Amino acid sequence: MPRTSAGLLLYRRSRDGVEVLIGHMGGPFWAKKDAGGWSVPKGELEPGEEPFAVALREFEEELGSPCPASDFTPLGEVRTSGKVLTVWAAEGDLDAAACVSNTFDLEWPPRSGRIQQFPEIDRAAWVPVEVAREKLVKGQLPFLDRLLAAL
Repeated sequence: MPRTSAGLLLYRRSRDGVEVLIGHMGGPFWAKKDAGGWSVPKGELEPGEEPFAVALREFEEELGSPCPASDFTPLGEVRTSGKVLTVWAAEGDLDAAACVSNTFDLEWPPRSGRIQQFPEIDRAAWVPVEVAREKLVKGQLPFLDRLLAAL
């Protein structure tokens, strides 16, 4: 059974087109990566959890604020690397600079016995869809096309 995750892709319309809110993944592995180091706010489902409820929870945990939208468009699921990700889109606005993520524990440096905390998302940004194509992990790119098709 593949691991399953759910997330929300917040978007807004600007004079230049559509922008999406994405987060740069935290922790030492991603620290120096930009291209391919960003993600839709998302999280893994535990047994019995509803995907949409997980998407809402993870958005709030990873960005420090509840989703400012009330109308959601399902963008379906993508299967990649043994995982299944389901995403919804919502139009809204949020101050990306004010986002504060929850943290996770990691032994760092490896085999040091030292446990450190890192944010799941170390920063968030509004970017045009074309910029998001460069920044998002590859497995999430189909959601950008689905968002544009839905609009």
